[in-house]
Amino acid sequence: MTMNRRNLLKMGATAAVSLVAIERALALTPTQPKGPFYPVVDQVDTNSDLIYVGDSKISAKGEIVIIEGVVTDQRKRPVAGALVEIWQACETGRYNHPADPNTAELDPNFQYWGKAVTDKNGFYRFRTIIPGAYPADTNWIRPPHIHYKVAKLGYIELITQMYFADNELNSQDLILQRLSSEEQNEVIVELKKVPAAPHPVGTFNIQIEKI
Repeated sequence: MTMNRRNLLKMGATAAVSLVAIERALALTPTQPKGPFYPVVDQVDTNSDLIYVGDSKISAKGEIVIIEGVVTDQRKRPVAGALVEIWQACETGRYNHPADPNTAELDPNFQYWGKAVTDKNGFYRFRTIIPGAYPADTNWIRPPHIHYKVAKLGYIELITQMYFADNELNSQDLILQRLSSEEQNEVIVELKKVPAAPHPVGTFNIQIEKI
């Protein structure tokens, strides 16, 4: 049977759509620099709730938010048991790190570094605050961002950063702007009010590569 030109065009279009779908399925969360302030000293508390330290009843300063998401592999399959670490500055923009030259005040009631392990559905959640911006150089202010490290045996470790939507410093950030527009969309999170949630919620889904 001879295939006419219209059928050939249909097959070509279908193949193109399939390739796009495969590329999207294989898309990984873009990597970003680890930065100089990854924790070097164990904290008293490293759980997934950064607004309280230990048994203290005094909350950290700043706007409290929930950041949650699902960790999947490059085929969109949930990754259970992945260790998700975050570290960030406090409300003043300072890290709890001996190498941070920022002279802003530290917040003794903020945890700075948290850990969560994904459940069977790849889900993780943190309660934290929106970190402050801080000077990275004489002419460069880093926007509020949260550092991420995601690791599990059998997967390539991912280090990236998450940003907050609609912050005017995003468009000027030398690290974020190294990413393509599509990649930036993957790491910029919009905070939303969710029924029954006491704080704004941001969804940051992460894709890591299975070896």
